[in-house]
Amino acid sequence: MTALLDPLLASHGSFGFNLDPFETNIINLAIVIAGLWKFLPGFLGSILERRRTAILADLGDAEDRLTTAGAALAQAQRELAEAQQKAAQIRSDGEARAQAIRLDSERRTVEEMVRVKQGAASDLSTEAARVTQQLRREAARLAIEKALAELPGRLDGAAQSSLLDQSIANLGAS
Repeated sequence: MTALLDPLLASHGSFGFNLDPFETNIINLAIVIAGLWKFLPGFLGSILERRRTAILADLGDAEDRLTTAGAALAQAQRELAEAQQKAAQIRSDGEARAQAIRLDSERRTVEEMVRVKQGAASDLSTEAARVTQQLRREAARLAIEKALAELPGRLDGAAQSSLLDQSIANLGAS
């Protein structure tokens, strides 16, 4: 292996440092670095300053928008609270109104039931009186018919005459 490397190393020469400033371009590199050192901060500085100003302006705008959004949020929260209070009031009023309607409906239903019950009771008592009167008439009629049927066989002439006189006396006293 050394035999292979020997011709390669022999053809390139020996290893060492080249200290000749013209051959190594040290002067050119020093000029370029000095130029960059001198001019790059101004060029990059102005670019960075413009970028910094733009970023600060964007941050200022963002802060303004944040403040505006915060105020809008606070206003929206106040309006939401007011709307919730109004909705609660409407709900409360609706429940009270529904309760009043329900109570009024119950009251009217009870009144109607009482009226119907009184009407039924009145109708019942009227019908009972009518039936009672009819039964009395029927009983009186039957009693008169029975009495008239039995009377001729039970009364003789003197008893009939005495009964008629007594009935006439009763009619006269009335």
